[in-house]
Amino acid sequence: GVDAPLTQSFFAYLLLTLVYVPILLHRRQKPRIPWYWYLALAFVDTQGGYLVVKAYQYSSITSVTLLDCWTVVWVILLTWYALGTRYSFWQFLGAGTCVAGLGLVLLSDAKSPDEQDPGQMPLLGDALVIAGTVCFAFSNVGEEYCVKKNDQVELIAMLGLFGLVVSAIQIFIFERKSLEAVAWSPTMISLFAGFAVALLVFYTITPFVLKMSGSTLFNLSLLTSDMWAVAIRLLFYQQQINWLYYVAFSVVAIGLIVYSLNESSSTDGRATGTEVAPHYQQLPSEDGSTSGSNLDSQEKKQLEGAHGIC
Repeated sequence: GVDAPLTQSFFAYLLLTLVYVPILLHRRQKPRIPWYWYLALAFVDTQGGYLVVKAYQYSSITSVTLLDCWTVVWVILLTWYALGTRYSFWQFLGAGTCVAGLGLVLLSDAKSPDEQDPGQMPLLGDALVIAGTVCFAFSNVGEEYCVKKNDQVELIAMLGLFGLVVSAIQIFIFERKSLEAVAWSPTMISLFAGFAVALLVFYTITPFVLKMSGSTLFNLSLLTSDMWAVAIRLLFYQQQINWLYYVAFSVVAIGLIVYSLNESSSTDGRATGTEVAPHYQQLPSEDGSTSGSNLDSQEKKQLEGAHGIC
């Protein structure tokens, strides 16, 4: 492999910039959110990607994908504090169950160093992933705030532009030697291009999901990637998996189901409340005036009837 995670992010941000910045310039409108907010989002997003990709050098793909779910925990705390989102007891229970499953991954990596490659340090990789999830949580919550206040195109374009600048500066500081040592070949170029295209699709879809569902459900939905990680590790890499991974995945799945069921029920409750609201709006009458007086008289009659019943 190539020890150049920042270079991978650079190509992804470059593709985002080439696709979305021309669209933003064609609109000829000023950014609706100050540029320094986008710079902060791009910075934490770049660090999150760097830490998680770096973790693959020290830990297994299964551990990285499972521990990446720690983003859910940080997102719940941030949305509670910053956005005022409130969660039910069952949602907290579901998220806590997911965390318990992730704890089994740490236990597995700590108990079986003999099954790891000599060059790997699984606990260091786990620590890098958890640090990366903190950065991703700040990025996701910030993106949710921006996308609900603004349109998706501006968010993606500015995130790509500032991400390109941040990653270029960090490459010059940290990855110059690694980049010079890269043996560029058609295979290597295709791998970088594939990574960039995958992130282009991911960053394009993410704002829509954040606007519809929010950061918490977005990150919970990403837990399905764990299933594919285990399948790829078994089928393509022919690697053995510790039995605790299966237990951890089952526990995480249970927590996801508990949270999702209560998320849908709370959403239904909010929808019901919004459907009742139009009943209390004043409706125009045939002569152009509102029928507020008629509604007031009807409400008074209903109140009088209720008092009579009591």
